Amino acid sequence: MVNDFGQIALVSIISHLVFIALAWFALQAIRLDKLLKPNHVFQARLLYILLAICIGSTVSNFFLDYLQWSKQLPLMLQSIQLEKI
Repeated sequence: MVNDFGQIALVSIISHLVFIALAWFALQAIRLDKLLKPNHVFQARLLYILLAICIGSTVSNFFLDYLQWSKQLPLMLQSIQLEKI
């Protein structure tokens, strides 16, 4: 049981990092520099990082929730079959 928590934690960390990296890669296609004030490079980079973290962690949480739900679905079907017996 404790080993499962370690595996879940590892999958969660890797998932968050992968989706944050994907969000960072995707944000590079957007030209936010036209919306930002000139000569505010640090703030622009910080905004990119924060947006990547927000988007990546949200998408990662969605996939982790979906994974958890798909693991729980057979348990629900087993309980329905046990009620019929």
